[in-house]
Amino acid sequence: MSDLFVARSLEEIRFWSRIMKEHSLFLRLGFRCEDTQLIYEANQFYAVFEEIERRSHAYEANTDPQTIGHFNMEVYTAVSHIWAFKRKVLGLILNCQLPGANNFPLLVDHISREANYFRNRLAELNAGQLEPLPDAIIDENVFFLKIMADHAKFIGHLLDPSERKLVEQARDFSHDFDQLVFQAVDLSSMRPQSQTVPLLSQFVDQNKVSVKSLRDFKKTARDLINDCRIKSIIHPLLADHVFREAEHFLVILDMFEQYLRAHDGSNS
Repeated sequence: MSDLFVARSLEEIRFWSRIMKEHSLFLRLGFRCEDTQLIYEANQFYAVFEEIERRSHAYEANTDPQTIGHFNMEVYTAVSHIWAFKRKVLGLILNCQLPGANNFPLLVDHISREANYFRNRLAELNAGQLEPLPDAIIDENVFFLKIMADHAKFIGHLLDPSERKLVEQARDFSHDFDQLVFQAVDLSSMRPQSQTVPLLSQFVDQNKVSVKSLRDFKKTARDLINDCRIKSIIHPLLADHVFREAEHFLVILDMFEQYLRAHDGSNS
């Protein structure tokens, strides 16, 4: 269990610290020139999470679990601070105090939800909650399906309107994932009766198919943007960022699939 705790903790921190670092960059790029204090804060958060990312790669798999537990809580504090910063920015935008800034309110809310997810994950790890229980299967899907739906909306809005085919594809993905979110919420509200292996297995399998399709679309868009073959205002790093998050969701779905198969065998 100690080795698993260390491995899971480092995996989460390595993945999400890079995401937090990039969020800082995206926020900074969306601020106006006169937003000097916000730009400064975003730069500070970029440096903080760049250092956390560097340190996470310096630790080995056999690092003492107590050391990693302390690291988790240190990172938890940093994530709580960037979460508060993101919510502050969202409040400024919604109160029309950043007119002309280029950060969608939904995007700022989106990245604050990811920060909240990350800090909750760190707290769960330190509490020893490592197994993908039926509650986690539903909750993780509700969270990540909404993230995927948001991504499709951002892509559709940041592509040039003349890229009609790609914009249409992004809107189709947005609609499809909205439906999957609603379906996941319905399954959640039926708990605990809905937490049967057959229902959860179908739920996970269906979502995997959709996420793979969106992941492939994101990869195509990322490659086209990198090659300057389409018109958009999507930063190349943002294109890669959303692709990596889809890949991460698929890893989680694979883990849940393995869990359900094992339990299906024990019940047969």
